Amino acid sequence: MSERNAKGKTPEDYGFRKKDSDLSYHLNEQSSVKKTIGIVSGKGGVGKSFITGLLASEMERRGYHTAILDGDITGPSQGKNFGIHEKASGEENLIYPYVTKKGMQIISTNMLLESDDTPVIWRGAMVVNVLKQFYENVLWKNVDYMFVDMPPGTSDVPLTAFQSFHLDGIIIVTSPQDLVAMVVEKAINMAQKMNIKVYGLVENMSYVECPNCGEKIMVFGHSHVQEIADKYSLPVLARVPLDPRIAEASDNGTLEDLEIEALNAAADFIEK
Repeated sequence: MSERNAKGKTPEDYGFRKKDSDLSYHLNEQSSVKKTIGIVSGKGGVGKSFITGLLASEMERRGYHTAILDGDITGPSQGKNFGIHEKASGEENLIYPYVTKKGMQIISTNMLLESDDTPVIWRGAMVVNVLKQFYENVLWKNVDYMFVDMPPGTSDVPLTAFQSFHLDGIIIVTSPQDLVAMVVEKAINMAQKMNIKVYGLVENMSYVECPNCGEKIMVFGHSHVQEIADKYSLPVLARVPLDPRIAEASDNGTLEDLEIEALNAAADFIEK
């Protein structure tokens, strides 16, 4: 029995649940997803969506059926990354994802809006409802790996995503700055408190490589990613450089065609 407070109330009386099984989302009968991996950042602006798109594309190149659920409902990026201009369609209670030229399945909020520059001015309850529909009502066909571009932060929407998606594990994206390192530790602790496996860390914008001499220049200063990894006994899965090709591919909607060698080790880890 839950402990009662001074007013005789239990946590359940306020809407909190001791067990989160009743909060889980469930795929529709026509969908099949073998593994679901959340790509997480403690804050925005570290390139989480780029890393999500690049990892999904690499796994697709390796012969797996991959999908991206863009869970960043108010700041969707995957539509731009993959040049998606079509709106979502469906029938009865099913929504059809966008299918890229190489077969990747994607759903993103931009596919529901009138135009790409329409702001998503929704309260938390509606955002959570869209997350639920993306998981339960989209027709996900024979997916080997679903990558969830998770909402940033540790508030109600990312909390719901942690509780409700059937995550096999998460990868946390960071960048070298001190502030980001501190926020990453919050994300790790949140995952651990919710018994979600953290696969490892990917450091984005790690360095710039000189095209003439190959020297690695640490634009954002000394990296702290290994210190955090050691503290929590986690592997550093990749250190991704600042690369103008990534921004160019995103702007052109061709992220699927871009191969980033620095992410191969992370893809190897996922494959194993």
